[in-house]
Amino acid sequence: MGMDSKGGKVSQETATMATQPVVIFGGFLSFATLYWGMRDVLIRISEQPVSIVETWGHDWLPSITRLGWLHLLRKLDYTVKQALSESATGRVTLIAHSAGGVLARLYLSPNPFLGRTFRGFDYVSHLITLGSPHHNQGGLMRGGQMSRWIEKRYPGTCFAPQVKYTSVAGKLVRGDRSTSLQERWAFNVYKEIGGDGHAWGDGLIPVEAALLRGSHQITLDGVGHFSGFGGPWYGSQEIVSQWWPAVWIDNHGKNQA
Repeated sequence: MGMDSKGGKVSQETATMATQPVVIFGGFLSFATLYWGMRDVLIRISEQPVSIVETWGHDWLPSITRLGWLHLLRKLDYTVKQALSESATGRVTLIAHSAGGVLARLYLSPNPFLGRTFRGFDYVSHLITLGSPHHNQGGLMRGGQMSRWIEKRYPGTCFAPQVKYTSVAGKLVRGDRSTSLQERWAFNVYKEIGGDGHAWGDGLIPVEAALLRGSHQITLDGVGHFSGFGGPWYGSQEIVSQWWPAVWIDNHGKNQA
């Protein structure tokens, strides 16, 4: 339930149709301008205001430490709070790419983290992750420490049903250490992250790692982790137009935010 302008409760059906801003949170070493195209598509097809968390590559460099996570969580919280000023439901839809999707799960928590409490589950109605390494046994530089730490404390969809969860995975490249350079690269990173180098994935994150346990799961054929991996990526116009309707039709029975 949200609150209307007079302080009354907004019904679930009304809230589904009301203005609910969308916030985009990027991934490791990314910067906000990389998501401008995704933002523009979402504005058009969702008819909702869309904002992007302002991060740059250097904001992500300290993320191998928990203090670095806190820095990014503060930026996410600032953008969410700004977006709430336009929300008729008192909530936002949070779309998070790659490592951003893992960190967003920590943002939802009501528990203090390094002396700061965010309580994102009060503000986020739906978390949609795109190619996020939720189940990651990799080393420090592959984000394994972050994924394992968060999964241990806030496993799967632990804030459901207050928060809806959707995880989207791309199926572009199957790892193979004996063929092309791209497939050899995929084999190595898939093996480090998920343990199986011969898995399918988006060229960086294997499908099984990106599908959060307990969430609504969507796997998209031919979709890469980012532009440059071959084929379209999660933020390409034609791909956003696939997963956005699938999210809302399956969760609400209608294509509305």
